[in-house]
Amino acid sequence: MATNRRLAAILAADVAGYSRLMGLDELGTHERYTSHLRELITPKIKQHRGRIVKSTGDGMLAEFPSVVNAVLCAVEVQCGMGPRNADVEEDMRVAFRIGINVSDVIAETGDIFGDGVNIAARLEGLAEPNGICISHAVHEQVRDKLPYAFDDLGVQSVKNITRPLHAYALRAETIASLPLANSPPAAMLEGNSLGLPQPRAPRLSIVVLPFANLSDDREQQYFADAVTEDVTTDLSRINDMVVISRNTAFTYKDKPVDARQIGRELNVRYLLDGSVRRAGNRLRVNTQLIDTETDAHVWAERFEHDSGDLFALQDEVTSQIAAALDLEMIGAEAARPAEDPDVVDYLLRGRAAIDYRGSTPESFAEAIALFEHALTIDPSSVEARAMLALGLIARVLDQVSDTVAADIDRAEAMIGEVVAMSSRHRYVNFVKGHIFRARHQFELAIPEYEAAIALNRNWVVAIAALGLCKFFSGAIEEAIPAQQQAIRLSPRDPRLSNWYWRIGMIHLLQSRTDEAIVWLERARSANPRLPGSYAWLASAYALKDDLQRARVELAEAHRLSGDKRYASIEAHKAAQPFEAASIRALEEETFLAGLRKAGVPET
Repeated sequence: MATNRRLAAILAADVAGYSRLMGLDELGTHERYTSHLRELITPKIKQHRGRIVKSTGDGMLAEFPSVVNAVLCAVEVQCGMGPRNADVEEDMRVAFRIGINVSDVIAETGDIFGDGVNIAARLEGLAEPNGICISHAVHEQVRDKLPYAFDDLGVQSVKNITRPLHAYALRAETIASLPLANSPPAAMLEGNSLGLPQPRAPRLSIVVLPFANLSDDREQQYFADAVTEDVTTDLSRINDMVVISRNTAFTYKDKPVDARQIGRELNVRYLLDGSVRRAGNRLRVNTQLIDTETDAHVWAERFEHDSGDLFALQDEVTSQIAAALDLEMIGAEAARPAEDPDVVDYLLRGRAAIDYRGSTPESFAEAIALFEHALTIDPSSVEARAMLALGLIARVLDQVSDTVAADIDRAEAMIGEVVAMSSRHRYVNFVKGHIFRARHQFELAIPEYEAAIALNRNWVVAIAALGLCKFFSGAIEEAIPAQQQAIRLSPRDPRLSNWYWRIGMIHLLQSRTDEAIVWLERARSANPRLPGSYAWLASAYALKDDLQRARVELAEAHRLSGDKRYASIEAHKAAQPFEAASIRALEEETFLAGLRKAGVPET
């Protein structure tokens, strides 16, 4: 049986001095611990798209698909413990220690195993009560994304771990000073003064608060206001997004931010808060997305640029924020518990399955099943038809479909029904472009993608697809700027590996082998399950006369490639019959020449 492995952020937590607390007050300690677990910790883990793997008498193990989410969850849990312990005698307080690591794990039913899990447990032991300890790998991923000041503990020797462990700590006193620590966690929407239930906010609803100007130069306020307005406008272009107008949002300017209160007053689920700081020729923009129901931080990002061309900078920063929010809000909504899910819940979960779980047969099967279930609930749903068409054709393009012809035909039929019901639906041009691309009609796909981008200039998948179609049409160099734009707009996108791979592929075809290796290695690191990046790296290394490394990469391409397209030169040509003659000629001189040198036979 094949081992089920996956990359995960691992959070281990335990209660400091649990035996002492149980000795003092067994029943009270148990009740307080289970209350914290039920009311604070479990909801926080769910909010940040994690899951509890197992609970022990005095702690737990959880895993997250995102390192940033794991750290945010840990910080918010520790912040939330302050108010919960406020009325408890100091020597009776339950205080958690938390350790976080990121590693490849072995996943079995109900549990995960591996050295990375053991390291998370050892980091937990290094953490102080009410504190957090993280590994070097975690610190590298969050240090430029989250505003927390971790102390470098240096290299630590810990039990049963052979290698020294480089650890970083977020001290309890640092956590206690965070603004979040002063806000008690909210488990539910509060009612109004008459005791009536608060109207449920629309799922994808947001207010963009005026960005604060933190620069010494007060004239920079115009830039902060312009970013606020542009983000509001860009978000308004996203279908189904409810965005509060700038005039209303600016009534909160220079006022303290109370996310829950603003959420109730404007009936929105999310709040975007930000600041702008200019120092010399550098400009830094900090943003944070907050769930107004729970006051939890869903997402945070920092953008730094040279401030030479402020208009170009303004345009790029706002586009990056809008692209990220589209992805993050979908993920947050899909993870939100729903006792009685409706059509929209199933559509959000389906989209999240594709956006967050990668291009696998399982993720597409789950998404398509969710879209079909939504259509069963509401047979008249235009959105369910559009999302089902998108899921079917995307599965074909990502080469994980076992029924290619049937998927293409069904996607075409579904989008035809969408056109009949709502010809201006946002997915019409995009799905049509995908269908033309799946049929290798790249010239016909180009205007469809261009029309989709005209509706939403931050549609990164359409931007990258447009560049790829230009590549296959023979305009080779036009593909690189499109992939680079997609990377700039969504630098942590699940599809990042494809965009890296395409850039590396083009560099290799143009005999820029060193540049190709850089990009192809990025592609391999971003998605180690993508066989194409290994095959192209094998060719590049062979062309550099590094045959040993070339054969290692080629062996991995063979292992990962189910269709055997890299087993022979003839097999690869048969898998790509649609390429333009100019591309085929370049491929012969570069990629295929490298494969032959690495030992790939002709037949």
